[in-house]
Amino acid sequence: MPEQEQKKLKVDFVEVDRLLLDDENPRLSGISDRRTQEDLVRVLWDEMAVSEVALSIAENGYFEEEPLFVVPKQPKEQDSSKQRYVVVEGNRRLAAVKLLRDADLRRAIKATDLPEISSKARAALDRLPLSIYPDKRSLWEFFGFRHVNGPKEWDSFSKAAYVAQVRRKYEIPLDVISRKIGDQHDTVVRIYRGYVLLEQAEKMTEFKREDRIANRFFFSHLYTAADQNEFQKFLGIDSKSSLKDKPVPKSHLPQLCELMVWLFGSKKEGKSPVVQKQFPDLNRLRHVLGDRQALLALRSGISLERAHEISLGDAQRFQQALVEAKNALQEAKATVTTGYKGEKDMLRVMESVQELAQSISDEMRAKAAK
Repeated sequence: MPEQEQKKLKVDFVEVDRLLLDDENPRLSGISDRRTQEDLVRVLWDEMAVSEVALSIAENGYFEEEPLFVVPKQPKEQDSSKQRYVVVEGNRRLAAVKLLRDADLRRAIKATDLPEISSKARAALDRLPLSIYPDKRSLWEFFGFRHVNGPKEWDSFSKAAYVAQVRRKYEIPLDVISRKIGDQHDTVVRIYRGYVLLEQAEKMTEFKREDRIANRFFFSHLYTAADQNEFQKFLGIDSKSSLKDKPVPKSHLPQLCELMVWLFGSKKEGKSPVVQKQFPDLNRLRHVLGDRQALLALRSGISLERAHEISLGDAQRFQQALVEAKNALQEAKATVTTGYKGEKDMLRVMESVQELAQSISDEMRAKAAK
């Protein structure tokens, strides 16, 4: 937050019953579409480790040095004592307080491991410290710095959802967002590109995030891939056009759906993602997309590893195989004293390796002589 704004920070104390969880919170957009207050508490409890916050508050009370950042709920009340506020920053803390104060709510969302606090401790949580702002737009720079490129980073999908919200709702260009939050690594552009591709895939193809194989949604796979030329060419986009809404042309929508399944899998189709880990699998897939024969092999059901070998071509595969064989033999040499116990079958394996190595060497010498 800019220094002059910090100096003006004013704290008010408002009754908890007048505070609402934010149903537009970007951190919740990738988890659930449910938007009642109880639903939001449940999602925060299940997904955002609210129990840790609640146990801390139960033990130590609420730290007044950490006010909630709020905006008035629209429309504004004529009677200020009835005005309700939406908590823009501090939803986990508010959810924790609501749970500690309300036994019925704890039972409803099965937060039964939270302690019963005393009436005195409950009374101390009747009112919470707030810093009140006129609207969400006045806070976007603070949140961008704090959660996208700052000390309390959100997960990558939540960051992307927030960047999309700022760009669309407040009409702030991506380059201005990047500059304001001190982004020097094109993070804003990269995650936004991944976001619009995901959005288009869910709106215009059969792909749905809920159909993925893994419990966790590895959004970084998508925005990292979308930043590379081979993936962009596969989708019929380029660096600039990929930042507009619905960037993939209709002719390439099948490829977009195909890519999503390769990245995240599909329960409905019984397909596991071919990208199990970002490194090295994403790089392997990039090479496969650049080679027609390897791509056809992958589509036919051949493993990503095998398709990647095809994409390398025989010359590179030969060189790679020799280097790997040499490294393996060096490892065997280093452990022969302690690892070999005189087994005859192991000796026969080594003799067959010698014969094979001699055969390869003879063929190489014959070619070299020509």
